[in-house]
Amino acid sequence: MKRYTSITLLLLVAGLLTGMVAEKKKPVKVFMAGDSTCANYALEDDYQTKRFPITGWGQVFQQFFRKDSLQMIAGLIKADSVIVDDRAKGGRSSRTFFQEGRWRAIYTELQPGDLVIISFGHNDAAKDKTERYVDLEGYKEFLRLYVLQTRQKGGIPILITPVNRNYPWEEGVLNSCHGEYPQAVKDIAAEMNVLLIDLTRLSCEFFTKKGQEYATTNYFMNLPAGTYQAYPDGQKDNTHFQPAGAQVVAQQVFDGLKKLKNRK
Repeated sequence: MKRYTSITLLLLVAGLLTGMVAEKKKPVKVFMAGDSTCANYALEDDYQTKRFPITGWGQVFQQFFRKDSLQMIAGLIKADSVIVDDRAKGGRSSRTFFQEGRWRAIYTELQPGDLVIISFGHNDAAKDKTERYVDLEGYKEFLRLYVLQTRQKGGIPILITPVNRNYPWEEGVLNSCHGEYPQAVKDIAAEMNVLLIDLTRLSCEFFTKKGQEYATTNYFMNLPAGTYQAYPDGQKDNTHFQPAGAQVVAQQVFDGLKKLKNRK
């Protein structure tokens, strides 16, 4: 029987540990490029006193990437862990996000295998706000740019149609409020063979099932007076989410990811 000295055993253990470290995979980053609906408000100063309970769905997205749930998205992510890097910002359109250098910051840090979730449309369609507005053709061009540059760095682009607002309701059904912008996203996804999650449709269907009254009270930022420090007079906002609304939308996006597989 072969005998090992204590030094030899130490070397063997060190070798095994080194191998274990080497096998540990680098975390994949999930970058988020978007607007207020998926922004992380908790990054702002005095969030609890000045903005809470407003919550972007990207703000609660990290919790879905647990070790036991990563196997559900193995077609996209091969790593042992994920870091959600939410760069979304309120009031930004596909154009202003680029002009302000926010896209450049993502592009600089992007590594092969990282995901980039691209979700615009709310502000692009705002014709009355010229500082944000982007017509359909311009919108498509910026989406093309984001997809191309993500692929240049070896990342995986995922296009998401804009989550719906809490209107218009017709006979108990929530319909899309975004005009032709969701279709423009679908057009680019088809043209460039890009992974797509139709969050406009998914959110309309989900809120319809819950009903207008429930969605208005529990999911969107419709708040009674005297309840939250940041909104002493209450709030009527059918675009942005309370924590429960952000949670259900984030769940829809993660469920969408589970159905996707990376395309080379």
